[in-house]
Amino acid sequence: MADTKFLGTGCKFPVEIDPATGRFMTVSGNRAVKESIYLILMTQRTERLVRPSFGSDIMNFTFMDTGTTMMSILRRDIAQTIMDNEPRVADIDVTTEYRDKQGVIYINLEYLVRDTNTRDNMVFPFYLDNGTKGMAENEEGDMIPDGYEGEYNDLEESG
Repeated sequence: MADTKFLGTGCKFPVEIDPATGRFMTVSGNRAVKESIYLILMTQRTERLVRPSFGSDIMNFTFMDTGTTMMSILRRDIAQTIMDNEPRVADIDVTTEYRDKQGVIYINLEYLVRDTNTRDNMVFPFYLDNGTKGMAENEEGDMIPDGYEGEYNDLEESG
């Protein structure tokens, strides 16, 4: 197996603590590249004060028209964002699959890791109804996690 130290080592995302050592867990190699791409897509542009150009404008597509033109713009924007923010990848191919019933667009990213000449891919689910996914309304009209059986007040105190 090739030495992939040049791809770097970074903090695992989402951040986790190793229970055995009490230290932050890290990732390296192709996994570090994949998590970096995920982080780019999940970070809203201008969210980071020191690096305002880092991240994506994917949240601007929430509640969008899912016609051919907008889906094409979404694919082009995602590919350009990754190329601008992740120098370790090349040859990015973005495809989308819209599922109306679930209110989600599955974004399939296929890319080439430059230094190892390895193809990799990931699927990024983009929920169009972001605020209510996995939520249900109880008798009082409050939004609670879908399938929650306890009292709503219990949920607020424990969360």
